[in-house]
Amino acid sequence: MAPNGQGRKGDTLLEITNLQIQGRSERQWHDIVKGVDLTLRRGEILGLIGESGAGKSTLGLAAMGYTKGGCRISGGSVRFDGIELIGAPAETRRKLRGARIAYVAQSAAAAFNPAYKLIDQYCEGPVRHGILPRKKAEADAVQLYREMRLPDPEDIGFRYPHQVSGGQLQRAMTAMAMSCRPDLIIFDEPTTALDVTTQIEVLAAIRAIVRDHQTAAIYITHDLAVVAQMADRIKVLLRGEEVEEADTRQMLAAPREDYTRSLWAVRDFRRDPLPEVPQGDTPLLTIRGVSASYGAVPVLDDIDLSIHRGRTVAVVGESGSGKSTTARVIMGLLPPGKGRIEFDGTALAPTSRARPRSLQRRMQMIHQSADTALNPRHRIREVIGRPLEFFCGLRGRAKEDRIRELLSQIELEPDQFIDRLPSELSGGQKQRVCIARALAAEPDFIICDEVTSALDQLVAEGILRLLDRLQREMGLTYLFITHDLATVRSIADEVVVMLRGKIVEQGPKDEIFAPPHHDYTALLLSSVPEMDPDWLDRRLAERGGAIDLGAGN
Repeated sequence: MAPNGQGRKGDTLLEITNLQIQGRSERQWHDIVKGVDLTLRRGEILGLIGESGAGKSTLGLAAMGYTKGGCRISGGSVRFDGIELIGAPAETRRKLRGARIAYVAQSAAAAFNPAYKLIDQYCEGPVRHGILPRKKAEADAVQLYREMRLPDPEDIGFRYPHQVSGGQLQRAMTAMAMSCRPDLIIFDEPTTALDVTTQIEVLAAIRAIVRDHQTAAIYITHDLAVVAQMADRIKVLLRGEEVEEADTRQMLAAPREDYTRSLWAVRDFRRDPLPEVPQGDTPLLTIRGVSASYGAVPVLDDIDLSIHRGRTVAVVGESGSGKSTTARVIMGLLPPGKGRIEFDGTALAPTSRARPRSLQRRMQMIHQSADTALNPRHRIREVIGRPLEFFCGLRGRAKEDRIRELLSQIELEPDQFIDRLPSELSGGQKQRVCIARALAAEPDFIICDEVTSALDQLVAEGILRLLDRLQREMGLTYLFITHDLATVRSIADEVVVMLRGKIVEQGPKDEIFAPPHHDYTALLLSSVPEMDPDWLDRRLAERGGAIDLGAGN
């Protein structure tokens, strides 16, 4: 299929002029996007970067003539291939969306309908828009699955979304976005939740298919090294306004504005080293010979791990390596098939329900997605107050005072935040509330499961500094699950590297990151994107121009 548009590569495809968008909160409208201009040519990739709340996703959706609920376009113009989208009839916009303008969301798992097979969801667009009949759409799906280097392209479409990995699902969503051969795709943080080895594969596949089909793209991300590999030009946003825009190489070499330079310099945080663990010190948590499975599928194989009091142990590895499963076993959410777990010298029952409340209180977990971890109908007062009642028996004035104290601890002003709903908070603020909820139980041990993966680099650094301060003040012990090796360098004392349910390497951070490396650790380190537009090409060339896109990814 040829692209839907009739223009030539390099012609102007999208022109946004003086765009103004407002959001509604507490019965008042406030500005989100404040007079931004944007021009995109056919076959060009524009990178949109900026911290949380900059307006990146809002601007990307506006390129489709769309706003989220609670938002409105209050001024400006959005012209796609000469068609004004603001004020256009709903039918005009409906015909464009999916057919000529497509969208790839951050969370592929949330974007797919779990009740339908991948091939059915792929075929819906071209069939409904009258571009292809069903049989030809199925054949086209196989071709695009092959171009996206998905395993078993003839058969993978007949799986349900839960039957493929996160990296495979993200590539399947990109193929689905390409099903009508659109002129424009908006990629909204498509690799944020992926580990580094899977991310490099998805980046290579996205870039190849966009350029092979001469599709224009807006690539939204907070990862500067990623946008350096993908974009021809970069636009920097801050609080709904443009900071600067330039060719990618020019922007990386010499950003004009102080704010842009501050983005380039983030993640310089390195925690001060802690004193060495005394000889003979008893670990707070000990795992010995633990194996676990989901049904008949083994996921953990003979895990041994010790965590000493007041330390941070980082667990790294690709998707499916067993990181989060290890956390579930520790917390009693998945009983081990064999092995033993001890906490402060006490053997833990295999399930959380069988453990006394005193032990449940001492072990808490902060989840990856604050959006789904917080009840959208509960105000912050209730979110933090419930564990105070359950574990500490606080009520009335004592509970109210403790909620305010916890909000102050996580650096949120109590009077401003205590009665807000989660929808009225930024991503970083939500994650801070999740930290406060964990602290409400007065734990000794906290599992942090990818707590910074969905946050921009400035906000993530603030969360890491907060966790470090709380650890030093309260003597907390962390198990820090992450796929971000920069985070590991920032906060970890020890590192555990997992692959296919096994620990392949573990030890002090400085030893793990110093050569010689285990082969898999070396692969992880070499897969971390660098602030160099040629980095991805070099990595692909080193691997013979091919990448391993096996079933595990």
